[in-house]
Amino acid sequence: MIESIIALITRLDTSTIALIIMGVMLVLYMTERIPIATTSILACLALAIFGVIPMNTAFAGFGNDMVYLIVGMVIVGNALFETGVAQVIGEKIIAVVGTNEKIFTIAIILVTTVISLFMNNSATAALMLPIAASAIAASKGKLTKKNSFLMVGIAVCVGGGITLVGSPPQLIAQGFLIEGGHEQMSFFEVSKFGIPMLILLLVFFLTVGMKLQKKIFDFEEVESDVTKSNTGGKVVESPKSVVKMCISLGILIFCIIGFISGLWSMGVVAMTGAAMTVVTGCISQKRVFEKMDWTTVVIMGCSFGFAAGLEQSGAGRMIATGMINILGENLNLWLLLASLTFVSMIMTNFMSSTAAASILVPIAGFAAMEVGFDIKAAVMIVAVATNIGYATPVSTPPITMTLTAGYRFMDYVKLGGLFNILAFILIVALIPFVFGI
Repeated sequence: MIESIIALITRLDTSTIALIIMGVMLVLYMTERIPIATTSILACLALAIFGVIPMNTAFAGFGNDMVYLIVGMVIVGNALFETGVAQVIGEKIIAVVGTNEKIFTIAIILVTTVISLFMNNSATAALMLPIAASAIAASKGKLTKKNSFLMVGIAVCVGGGITLVGSPPQLIAQGFLIEGGHEQMSFFEVSKFGIPMLILLLVFFLTVGMKLQKKIFDFEEVESDVTKSNTGGKVVESPKSVVKMCISLGILIFCIIGFISGLWSMGVVAMTGAAMTVVTGCISQKRVFEKMDWTTVVIMGCSFGFAAGLEQSGAGRMIATGMINILGENLNLWLLLASLTFVSMIMTNFMSSTAAASILVPIAGFAAMEVGFDIKAAVMIVAVATNIGYATPVSTPPITMTLTAGYRFMDYVKLGGLFNILAFILIVALIPFVFGI
């Protein structure tokens, strides 16, 4: 039976095979019946087994500079966590802010955003949610988890969309541009969308969002794990080394300067910083492997193989041509980018932003090539739009982590969905100004 299916598939042309593999992968990403990292590996294997691309091409993405960048920065971020730098920064700021809800909202959004500019989104959420819980526990009921956690999760995603290294979709887009020899994005280029998004986030949660969540989140407050482990309002922790805190902070500053200067590739800078954290004892090699976000690494590496499969088989161009035909003869760059924004936003609410970007970035690039539009603009808008999934708890890890506040599925739809719509409108409105259309 299996041999018959394989024989039937091998009779098809490579573009059709690639489309079938993409369809199966899309379903598996959305349902997560198989872990998404495993799905990514299986998709690359299928492309090689059925002759769409050679095996060495299918997994060549693991040698891409963007993979080394994300591995290095996860290690540096975890070192900041291990040495206590990130916790101290957050706790000091919260101690100054106090328990006024509006001031706390501004502070927690800004602190979360700043940290997520350079740290992995999942690591930032894992850091900031406990910090927020500590402040909430100390407020004696003036602040609540249910009125804070979703806000923090969204802030992580917004902050991650301000720099090139803030979240995986930008790295996938940059990798596609590098592989194709196209013009690359600068370090802060996505901030043209990210900073206005941050302003929108602040305005939303200081006005209508603050009022709506008090009506929508009508369930009982979930007791904080921090409260259970506190002694006299303070979390009991082992003493931190001030020297290692300073070293890890210095390594982060080195990485930031390296990224901005452009003297070395970002992968070289990140991996150098990562090696320095281990050599100096800021984090042990054992902890590096334990804390690594392997799912993101695998999806990132496989995404380049998948993009190669779409390109070499002609499937990507076929999809792009179909999209252009649907949009009609009067297609212009704004309409193409607005359509890509909408599709990206929908997809990222039902699968991880990394998975959505790995599928849509090559399709966007091929669509732009087909009609002679700006390729960088097309893949950049996908990177931006795959970061705005707030309407479901399965959209991205930082949003999923907020479930510990007791939210129900429809809570995300009602509040996160409203902000999602506003974010979409903002991006579409900014397109002409950012790209000079």
